[in-house]
Amino acid sequence: MSSGDDVGGIVDQLAKTSVEEAVGLLSFASRGLKLNDESDAKEIVAALKSFKNLKIFELKGNTLGIEAAEAVGEGLKLHPTFERALWSDLFTGRLKSEIPAALKHLCNGIMGANACLVELDLSDNAFGPNGMVGLVDFLRSPSCYTLQELRLNNNGLGIQGGKMLAESLLECYESSVSCGKPLALRVFVSGRGRLEDEGATALAQAFKAMKSLEEVHMPQNGINHKGITALAEAFQHNAKLKHLNLSDNTFTEIGSLSMSQSIPKLQELEVINFEDCLMRTKGVKALAKAIKDTHKNLRTLKLSGNEISKSGAECIVEAIIHKEHFETLELNANQLGEDGVESVKGMMESFGKLGQLGSLSDDEGEEEEDDERDDNDDDDDDDDDETDEDDDSEDGESEEEEEQKTDGRFNSVTSTPTASIKAATPEEFLQFPSPTKLQQIGEHSSDAFLGHIGNVEDEPERAIETFIKISLVVVPSDEKIKQAATKFADAIMSKLFHSVTPENESRIVNELLVRLGLLKGEDKKFRPPSNLQGPFTVLEHVVRQSYFPKSAKSTLSLFISKSNSSVDNSSEARKSLLQALSS
Repeated sequence: MSSGDDVGGIVDQLAKTSVEEAVGLLSFASRGLKLNDESDAKEIVAALKSFKNLKIFELKGNTLGIEAAEAVGEGLKLHPTFERALWSDLFTGRLKSEIPAALKHLCNGIMGANACLVELDLSDNAFGPNGMVGLVDFLRSPSCYTLQELRLNNNGLGIQGGKMLAESLLECYESSVSCGKPLALRVFVSGRGRLEDEGATALAQAFKAMKSLEEVHMPQNGINHKGITALAEAFQHNAKLKHLNLSDNTFTEIGSLSMSQSIPKLQELEVINFEDCLMRTKGVKALAKAIKDTHKNLRTLKLSGNEISKSGAECIVEAIIHKEHFETLELNANQLGEDGVESVKGMMESFGKLGQLGSLSDDEGEEEEDDERDDNDDDDDDDDDETDEDDDSEDGESEEEEEQKTDGRFNSVTSTPTASIKAATPEEFLQFPSPTKLQQIGEHSSDAFLGHIGNVEDEPERAIETFIKISLVVVPSDEKIKQAATKFADAIMSKLFHSVTPENESRIVNELLVRLGLLKGEDKKFRPPSNLQGPFTVLEHVVRQSYFPKSAKSTLSLFISKSNSSVDNSSEARKSLLQALSS
């Protein structure tokens, strides 16, 4: 398999030119530069003046003052091809009064070049609503008509900042429509923003108008059921939505029911993250009903920390158990009780999908369902509702004794069948991968895997596909599974890279990046994994081995260090892998 026209030749060009030049990347990332004035920015400005065909400008991990920002902005005016501004963590130690002016200088540079921005990442800059003052004019400008990805994570925008952002996006959309170039934002990220109901409701109006969203990440924003309901109604108009993360907000049952009514109109959903949202059993049952016989592309469902009882968890398992592409179910820190934990694990195991179930070690123990209490909570006014939610969240704390019983039973569930079931073959594992089957493969399984793959020199794509299937069943905390996976991975990857030619090395690395979803491939039907913690964990071992080429390390590091949803969902494993790649 070869990659698409846009970036497919990058790996093959490594011997002739730098990757940075090939993709138009100018990076000063994580240099820790303190850029106060024009003289401090001299190196960056010189690079901007000499760089040809700039597309990506990375400044994250430095600190930028007003005068330095003005000089950099002047340099940006030379680049009409500029598309991606990766400027997270750029104002550490700066006064809040400095940030709007600095942002205006940078944005004026983009507008002065008539550049058409595709991505703007200003995450981890705690500029609050004051920072939005420096962005509003830019977000309304023609330079943002082409904006596809807007990342404002951990900015602390607040209600006022959220409203300013929403108004700017709505005005940009309306202006772009009148010019025949409708704004089609695909990715919106604003976690830890203190948006609350008013900010979320204002943004919902912009989302409803654009109708183009594919990913929405708005965790930890203090949004209650009014804001959730407004967002749910807006999402109905965004039928292409694939990744929805609203974790650590407060749905309650009212918000859960509103969201569940909208979910049927979002048939492209692949990842749903509603962790720590106080959905409770009734809300989760409504969600289960909404996804049970539909949503064929759903791969990940995260519902930990929602006060879900055994019956609610069983409904969720029944809803996802027959989904062909499903990979990960998280139900930890709920109120399943011992019987519920055993029931959920048994259901998943009976369909050979126990490997898709996350840990249940923090289950808070069984609590009697009290639907009448829940209904009364949601019918109260907002103040009472929030008070009740706070009180309820403290109920059912787990005890050490219960955790030990749960862990002991988990071990018996996974180990007893292994002893009584005959050894699995590589073909059986690859047809339906699971941790149990991986452990059931015999001691000569490495040779059997290689025999199944065939001639790895002629067909590296098949070998990489097998490697990915093995690594996807790995849970970093399970040493037995990890050891089995790394043993098979060593057999496959050492064979692949044995006496490899530069041409074949590029082909192997290319295919690995495609299979990880980090590089676009030609197969339009291929769907990359949404969670890469397993592959990253196994790769951390692989890249440390002597058979793995140093040149391949640099290529992997470049792509894995870039932000996207599947990479961001595997942050701990990604961090460990990047450390291994740099060693």
